Amino acid sequence: MSDMVPSLPFPMHPKMHGDQAPAFTAKEDEEERRHIQKVQNAFQYYRRYAYLRVNKTEDYLNSLSMEDQRLLSKYRKHLDNVRSCIDGNQSVIREILRDRVLYPTGDGDADIELEEAPDHVRHGDMDQTNYLVDAHDDDDDVIADDVEPLKILKAQSTLKLIARDWSAECAVEREQSYKPIIDSIEEYYKPSDYALNEIKILVPGAGLGRLTYELACRGYACEGNEFSYFMLIASNFVLNLCDYENKHVLYPWVHQYVNNMRRADQIASVRFPDVCPVRNPPKGNIEMAAGDFLEVYKTPDAYNCVATCFFIDCANNVIDFIRTIYKILVPGGIWVNLGPLLYHYSDINGQNSIEPTYEDLIIIMESVGFDILSSRSGIRTKYAQNPLSMKQSEYQSLFWVCRKPPNNYEQQKQRQHQRQQQREEEDQRPNNEPPDLIVNQSNENDLDFETEAKQT
Repeated sequence: MSDMVPSLPFPMHPKMHGDQAPAFTAKEDEEERRHIQKVQNAFQYYRRYAYLRVNKTEDYLNSLSMEDQRLLSKYRKHLDNVRSCIDGNQSVIREILRDRVLYPTGDGDADIELEEAPDHVRHGDMDQTNYLVDAHDDDDDVIADDVEPLKILKAQSTLKLIARDWSAECAVEREQSYKPIIDSIEEYYKPSDYALNEIKILVPGAGLGRLTYELACRGYACEGNEFSYFMLIASNFVLNLCDYENKHVLYPWVHQYVNNMRRADQIASVRFPDVCPVRNPPKGNIEMAAGDFLEVYKTPDAYNCVATCFFIDCANNVIDFIRTIYKILVPGGIWVNLGPLLYHYSDINGQNSIEPTYEDLIIIMESVGFDILSSRSGIRTKYAQNPLSMKQSEYQSLFWVCRKPPNNYEQQKQRQHQRQQQREEEDQRPNNEPPDLIVNQSNENDLDFETEAKQT
């Protein structure tokens, strides 16, 4: 694995903990190459798979009576427009795959064998479907034998997530999810009090990279971590290869065949990126790292802040995430979280899962050692929702800010208690009783507890 891709303005690189490197063999490198090739194949076969759904509807339409077909003449034309939108999406995918900076080249002949979701990693919020695709399309080209829809739909879902993170149409949705996180970080690490380029922030499950980019734009040193190569390939394209704003057109809702008021709603387009990172580089350092969060991030006291958005419910055992976040934070560092408790491995065949409630999580976080500085529930948030759809789903998300106590937290707390006792004793003295000659033996650098705890 290479450590860095220096030619990119926003480096994107595989990342391993130091203990992993000696054990990383040529065989494992080849396995990763195959894994990335499978992701590339899924993108390349996007159009053929998407056409299957349109063809199925059109075949049924052709079987109807001539009178019914006449009544649906505009709908038939709409299906042609759907195909055109699918073609447009495939053109964007070709652009995404053209510059193979992040992943190896292939000969294009690899079998379509989509990857299994690894442990600890979310499947993602994806469209659900109740049918398995036929193994052949109209040209008798093999696509897949009994492919789980959840696997091959990852490419479709990625297009929706590009719209979520990088289109003007989804700005409200981003505001719901990202603004509370950014505001809390700026409140804790105030620009007036800190050299922001020295404040290291990690964003696990960074997805398409917008939250990572926004934090870096405010001056923080920000690292996004993502396991899914679907996400990494797409975020690399937006962050490094889109050279002006709104360059590309996507049709993210073209696969939604239900709950449409108008035919135009299904084929509505969005342009991206609404902000061009290449032309608007952030003030702070930014990079995206590939790897399993639990396997990569093992170095203690490495980050001033961990920011998670729609992430913590992506583990088989959420306690693993909480312990890891606590470990990698510096003493006095904070964890800011927003999202629901969907628990992506719940009821997934072949996967184990625990699903603690919010009140359970509070107990877990405090037991691990976190101080809960603030917490709220009922934060209304949507996730990759079609704003034109009749069906509008939203989460009542949780939001909290936790702190890893400073190293001298207990000593500071004890000193604060002693000072409080001293004040109370002084208040109880008669007015004519002279004060002690020595009332405070702490040195002049013994700051107020709350101030020192925060700045440690």
